[in-house]
Amino acid sequence: MIEQMSDCLVIIPTYNEKENIENIIRKVFSLKKFFHILVVDDNSPDGTADIVKRLIGEFSNRLFILERKKKLGLGTAYIQGFKWMLQFANYQFAIEMDADFSHNPDDLIPLWNECAYNGADVCIGSRYVNGVNVINWPMKRILLSYLASIYVQLITHMDIKDATTGFVCWTRQVLEKIQLNNIQSVGYTFQIEMKFAASKIGFKLKEYPIIFYGRVEGSSKMSHEIFKEAVLGVIKLRYRKTTFYKKNPFLAQPKKM
Repeated sequence: MIEQMSDCLVIIPTYNEKENIENIIRKVFSLKKFFHILVVDDNSPDGTADIVKRLIGEFSNRLFILERKKKLGLGTAYIQGFKWMLQFANYQFAIEMDADFSHNPDDLIPLWNECAYNGADVCIGSRYVNGVNVINWPMKRILLSYLASIYVQLITHMDIKDATTGFVCWTRQVLEKIQLNNIQSVGYTFQIEMKFAASKIGFKLKEYPIIFYGRVEGSSKMSHEIFKEAVLGVIKLRYRKTTFYKKNPFLAQPKKM
């Protein structure tokens, strides 16, 4: 039973984040806006889940954890988190956020505010809407990420400058309308596919400028295989659009009475 109500759930997927998880939780809970947090942990061998469970004793009815048996991918972690959130009527917003402080927790309130008060159905924490705002990344990686965003725009025709970002606020209405079981991407392409789905249904997507900070503690999960998956995944998205657009695989069907 959730006693201390919040209208917004921050979902943080984790795998080996023991250096960061306590600090990020405490920072979010120090903000003026009252948030809840759901950690989705993929059986981190470094004990990340144990740290979260210890903190649940301090932040009961505000901090929650879903423990999975193995590393199942970023996309499935968020899908499971969204489904968990939709079980509770009080949550009207969900925000995706990394555990490693790449996303500044101070930006949580502005992202929520855009959806709560300024008409956005999806608010995207964008690194590229006002130039390039990335700190502590090598130039090669910045260039790769920026070009990837341009590539996504060209293939999907979405008017979004940073479709690959993982710092996003979703309204409950969007998550209820999207057919979450039809989201196929497991890795980082998930971020693109969810935005693509929302845009195809007709929701309003807005970008809010953020500064992205490369991680200081822990190790990056990015690899050449992840990049390859993203490149091929965007092409598959476009194929699904042209082949199945009339059926709209992203739109949840109303339940039969």
